[in-house]
Order: sequence, then C-alpha cells, then structure tokens
Amino acid sequence: MKIIIVGGGFAGLKLARSLNNKPGFSIMLIDRFNYHQFQPLFYQVATAALDPSNISFPLRKAFHKSKNVRVRIAELKSIDIPGQKIETDIGPMEYDVLVLANGADTNFFGNANIIKLAFPMKSTVEALQLKNRLIQNYEDALNAKSAEERQNLMNIVVVGGGPTGVEVSGALAEMRHYVLPADYPELDFAQMKIYLLEGSPRTLGAMSEDSSRQSRQYLERLGVVVRTETVVSDYDGKDVILNSGEKIPSATLIWAAGIKGNVPAGIDPSLIAKGNRIKVDRFHKVNGMTNIYAIGDVSVMETPLYPHGHPQLANVAIGQGRHLADNLRLESKGKAPTEYEYHDKGSLATVGRHLAVADLTKPKIHLAGFFAWYVWMSVHLFLILGVKNRLQVFINWIYKYFTYDQSLRLLFKVFNRPRTRNE
Repeated sequence: MKIIIVGGGFAGLKLARSLNNKPGFSIMLIDRFNYHQFQPLFYQVATAALDPSNISFPLRKAFHKSKNVRVRIAELKSIDIPGQKIETDIGPMEYDVLVLANGADTNFFGNANIIKLAFPMKSTVEALQLKNRLIQNYEDALNAKSAEERQNLMNIVVVGGGPTGVEVSGALAEMRHYVLPADYPELDFAQMKIYLLEGSPRTLGAMSEDSSRQSRQYLERLGVVVRTETVVSDYDGKDVILNSGEKIPSATLIWAAGIKGNVPAGIDPSLIAKGNRIKVDRFHKVNGMTNIYAIGDVSVMETPLYPHGHPQLANVAIGQGRHLADNLRLESKGKAPTEYEYHDKGSLATVGRHLAVADLTKPKIHLAGFFAWYVWMSVHLFLILGVKNRLQVFINWIYKYFTYDQSLRLLFKVFNRPRTRNE
C-alpha cells in the first residue's frame, strides 16, 4: 500500500511512526519544513524563553532506522483525485492512499492590512520574526524622537483570548517586569502597555468558567489590560482600530484570533465545513472518497460526543494519527476498521510563573495556580519529541525559574555586503 502523508505535524508524524517498519506499507511523508514543530510552545520562542531547536525535531531523524518511510520537503499544490496523484512544487507523486494532515493556518478573516502587518504564530519562523520585531522595537525606542513614538514602539496588542493569546500575553508581561528593565534601563517600562483583546465575553472560552475567570485575574495581576467583547476592524502599522472606532497605539499587533484549515485545490467545496475544515466520516475518510483521508486540524468529524467536530488540539491530532494507523493495518489484513471518538483528558493553559489553570475530566477536577502550572509543564515536557529536546527545555525552564531571565534575546539581521572577486 503506497501511502502519501501530507504534513509532519502531530497527526501526520504519529501516523507515519505508527506504521514505521510495518510490512505491507510504503510511506512518503511530505512537509514544507524538514522538521516537526511543537506548536504549543511557539510563544516561548517569540518571547526568547526557548531556542527554536528546543521545540523542533528533524523529520528524517525520526526515521533513521526505517525501512518503509521516506521524507520529502515539498508543498502540496493540488490533488488529482481521478488520477490518484498529487501535484507538489517538486513534481507529481502517485498514491494508493492519501492522508491530508497539513494542519491549519492563521485566519485573518480577509483583512488585507492585518495579513500584511500583524504577526501570527503558526510556525517557528513566524515566532522568530515576532521575537526579532519585539527586540528591534525596544532598540528603536531608545532613539525615539518623541514620547508618542516611544510609547507606540513599546505597546503590544494581542488579539485572541484563547490559550495562545493568554499565554503570550502573560509571557510578555513577565518580560516587562523581570527582563526588559535590566536590558533597557533608559526606558520606563511602567509606561509600556500590553493589551489582550477578545471578541467573545471571556478569555479561554473553550474551558470552564472558573478557568476563564481565573486566567483573566492572573493576567490583570501581571498588568495586562484585558478587554473582552472587543473586535479589531483594521490596523495601519501604528494604530489598532477597533469596531467602535477607538484606536490603540501600537507598533506590534500579535494575531492569535483564529485558525483555518489548509485545504488543497482539488477538494470539492461541498466537502468544506466552517473553519475551512474537510468533512470526514468516523473512519477519517473524506466524505465520498474511498482512499483519501484527513486527520488533525484540517479535518472535522461529527460524532455523538462532538456534533460540531473535535477541538483542534494536539491530543486530538495524535489520537487520530494513531487510530488511522490501526485502521489501515486492520484493512490490510481484511478486517473491519473501527470508529473514532476523542476522549477528552482535560485542557490546560498557563499565564505565568505559578499561574495556570487546568480542567481535568477524569476525575473531574479544576486546578489553578502552582499545581496547574506544574501539570502544564509536565504534560508539555511529555509531548515534546526527543529526549534531548525535553532535557533542553527542562534546563531552560529551571534556569528561568531561578534567575527570572531568558537568555536568548538575540537579534539576527542580514547585512548586504559586496562580493569579492573570488566569491
């Protein structure tokens, strides 16, 4: 069975590893990058708490001893369903089974200015770009010609009150308190404003009301200005413009307000649901297809427990990758596949040092503060791929815990220089 897996995220990588060295399968794993990215910690790369290599794992390294999995760095362009092949930027590839696990991207809701000027965090590269912008802003603030210009450079607006928005807001607030005043003693960081804007009535809307309330309290304790039921309508690079007409001066807009599935050309529009997700059945097959599957954030599966689809979480993607691998092995032996259902183990979010919330399902417990923070760290360490990466992240966290410092505030620039005759 010749299988092409598109995407090396949580779902695609779990599927490939579950079928690794299993007889009867020939697997091609393709991705735009040559590494797996641990998305839940992108915000720590953006705030200089972790090095990008700490949360990235080379795809080829995961299959050093594999006899049936091969990796290609390629971008999916379209699917030729009748011809059973895909078009990529490195040429066509034929398949017996196609699995779409290419995840989701930032949803800017069609606003061209925000697409151009805001900073998303859906890849390691985007997290690094945001880190560079933040550091450069403070360097520029030292030379600002007016108080208004300096304030604009120091202010940060985060849009989206989900886990990403809450976590990056808390990390930035801790930087403002512990790190930036020591780096830039000439600047008055008491004047720096961090805004978290959320369109719905509460932060962490997918979690319990206790978690929502406590996350807001933690953010406000750290000095973040939290504004719910607030919608951003535009951004010009200097002012964030709200639907009410109010303007918030800021040279940095971090966009964490939503995601949409990466649906390739060739998929019938009737198969695309809200959020740009592909409709699949209980066996992960794209509706109406016999040999095309979709798993992870790009898919939506209606089940009795989740009539509107499963949440777009790492645990869901990992579970779907594992389940599809089991089903493909069953089918290869002539046995009937099983239906998938996600059994929620709980949700977590951290705001800062000793400040986190957790909703556990079995047993049904709500945690907050230090214990929730400890659970959050333990779960994320467990999910990171590679023993070396786990050790590096743990060491960085321990260092930060005792020093209140991040050691990775490096500003990388590319300088053009004339070539010599021998170059």
